[in-house]
Amino acid sequence: MPSSPPLAPPDFARSVLHWYHQHGRNDLPWQLDKTPYRVWLSEIMLQQTQVATVIPYYHRFLDNFPDIQSLADASIDRVLQYWQGLGYYARARNLHRAAQIIRDEHAGQLPQQMDWLISLPGIGRSSAGAILSLACGQSWPILDGNVKRVLARCFQVRGWYGKSKTMKALWQIAGQLTPARQTGEYNQAMMDLGAMVCVKTSPRCEVCPLTHCCTSFKQDTQTIFPEKKPAKTRPHKHTLMLLHRYQDRVLLHRRPPTGIWGGLWSLPEVAGNEDIADWQTCYLEGTQPPDEIISNVLKHQFTHYSLDISLAVIDLDELPRKVADEEGIAFVAPKELTQYGIPTPVRKLLSMQLDSIPH
Repeated sequence: MPSSPPLAPPDFARSVLHWYHQHGRNDLPWQLDKTPYRVWLSEIMLQQTQVATVIPYYHRFLDNFPDIQSLADASIDRVLQYWQGLGYYARARNLHRAAQIIRDEHAGQLPQQMDWLISLPGIGRSSAGAILSLACGQSWPILDGNVKRVLARCFQVRGWYGKSKTMKALWQIAGQLTPARQTGEYNQAMMDLGAMVCVKTSPRCEVCPLTHCCTSFKQDTQTIFPEKKPAKTRPHKHTLMLLHRYQDRVLLHRRPPTGIWGGLWSLPEVAGNEDIADWQTCYLEGTQPPDEIISNVLKHQFTHYSLDISLAVIDLDELPRKVADEEGIAFVAPKELTQYGIPTPVRKLLSMQLDSIPH
């Protein structure tokens, strides 16, 4: 069980806000010209991604999709093109689907009701609370990764975040502490406190405004809370990618809309050498054996497993006739690759194998 808040909610919020007014971040791009759309975009991009990484992607995405209408009207290919490199591509697909729903059902205006927001793809309770408090002046608690860490340490909340009991306790505390006024500032302050002071490793307790009420600080248990997910061996997987080359062009294959790299353009994948001919027969109406097999040319770490990529290089004698009629297959010149949403490791693989690949 978490320890009871040692400060009354107004005192807790007052301490956090006092620190924020002196040390908080107020020049992040989504804090300038704040709109519901900009806050929504930043919240989705910041899921499992650091602020410093997000900023250039945020600017580039906003330059190309300045509002919900332009995002909804764009093709998913174009959306994924400007998301590539950020990873977790389901975020981009959900963002695009949600924008289309908002365009079609809400006249292009982001709903400002909690129940409507959380019904949209990719928007959960915390993201909705951030949008409504930061951009709309409403009073809702949030519980992003930074806020979870601050509360878990301050009140010694047991269990890792994957447990519903742990999340229920954290939401209860967050709801008790979130003030009815200045909620947007308070929520931003809590996110900043977790990002700048109550960090994952080596928390800067000497400058924290909550040491007088933080149970973990008083008991020297900052390294114990929040409790970590039970250790699990990361599986090791292998795949064989096919690099079909014809003159200066390479074959790209659009991946299925769901799953890893869903909807992006990539090199075709097969389980092993014996499957190459089957793939070619299915998609190219002809077979040609590889000129070279390069084993374990690249290793990529996903959240839940590591992937060793081998490469089969096939220099085609002629352009297959079926390609022109096959949706999801394209022969692309190096200078055209920037027009396609390609996973970062695949783009790296291409740059290793071809000259003049843009990257």
